[in-house]
Order: sequence, then structure tokens, then C-alpha cells
Amino acid sequence: MVRGAPPVPLPALARHDGALTWHVPAGWWALSAAAVGGGLVRPRWVLNAAVDAGFSRTDLDAWARETAEVLGLSGDGCALLTAADVAQVEHTERDGAVVWATVGVTRPTWPHDPRAGTLVAPGAEASAPGATAYPSDGPPPPGTVNIVVALPVPLTGSALVQALATVTEAKAQVLVQRGVPGTGTASDAVVVLAPEPVDGHDAVAFAGVRSEWGGRLAHAVHDAVSAGLDAHPWVPGEDPVW
Repeated sequence: MVRGAPPVPLPALARHDGALTWHVPAGWWALSAAAVGGGLVRPRWVLNAAVDAGFSRTDLDAWARETAEVLGLSGDGCALLTAADVAQVEHTERDGAVVWATVGVTRPTWPHDPRAGTLVAPGAEASAPGATAYPSDGPPPPGTVNIVVALPVPLTGSALVQALATVTEAKAQVLVQRGVPGTGTASDAVVVLAPEPVDGHDAVAFAGVRSEWGGRLAHAVHDAVSAGLDAHPWVPGEDPVW
């Protein structure tokens, strides 16, 4: 624990029909890659909602507000979407680092498309064989690997960034170790929650994979994603989605 840091309550998970929510205590901040409430934010809640393959709304801010209201959430928050079964949420903890993950990898992908040539804008004619068009504007399809993590110690802004990278690397490691052809899906999301530093108290400055808290986080993420793949394994023989 950080010297001089007062004890803090952790975000609490609540289960709903087709959704998971976390109440975030006051005084916490987050680095979020969520479809709604992304960036460096101070959320009062986090939502991980299941949507079907036909989900086509593009007004995600409005959708999130409507969904939050139905679930009794107020204030600003982070909303994640997933095609995975949120009832199968994996919850792990390593020496204070807490992780929740919903895992499904039916549409894995690699960051780099080896077939790609020159990138061209939508509607433009490719200038070279194998050219790949930029994706169209609009929200990505529902993600299938969503991870929410909470650390009970204050993190600096830099440490939040490092923690998000640690989560992403640990997730990718599991998928590669399991033979999944990709490091995730095209729209995986991560939310890292931690108390915001308070004047007069120390804050954790490092959360990379070889730091104290980053190492704990990496282990917890590895455990959670591994458990998710145990419950919903990738089926060999399917090609990655480009």
C-alpha cells in the first residue's frame, strides 16, 4: 500500500439482466477506452452491456444515458458494449489488484493486416495491389473482450496509462498462449479505475508489467482472461477477421 494513503472502498459490481454495473466511489478517476466515457475521466459508474449482433445504434451517448437511467445510474460514466455473455463475468484478484472480464473471441484479429498494401480513403481507388480501405466512420461493432480493473492505490496519470498498457499486454499474452489467431477483437475495451492522487499523500508512479502494482495487475488479468477462455474457448479452424 502507498505510504500515507487512507483506505478506500472499491467499486462494487452489480449484476442485471444483460448488463453489469459498477458504482465508482467519489474521488476516483479512470483511463477508459470505452465507447462512451472514454479518455481520462472521473466516472461515477461503469456499465458493461450485452448487445446482439444486430445492434446498429450510432448515437451511443444517448443509448448510454437511456440504459443508465433504466439501471438507476446517475452522473457521468463509462459504457462498454459486448457480444459476449455478461453473466459469465470472470472476477480475479491478486494482492489488491482486482479485475473483471467478459471474454469471447469468435472474431479475433491481429493489429497488423499482413495483406495490407497502401491505405486508401473510402470510395477512393486503390493505388497498389492489396490496398486496404480505411474503416468507415461510426462506432465499431460490439467488442467481445471487455476488462474493468480497480487498483486500491492512487495512480498518477502516467501510471494509469501504463496500467492500461499492462492490461492489454496481459490479455494478448493469454490469447497467443492459447493459440487464438489474434491479440483480441477489433473493439475490445479496457477501463482502469483508481483513486485520484490527493495532496500530501504518495501516489503510485509506475504500473508497467515489471512494477509492483503492474505485475499484480498483469497476473490478475491473465487469470481472468484464461478463465474466460476456459468457459468459452476459441474454436480452431476459424480465420482471423481483417
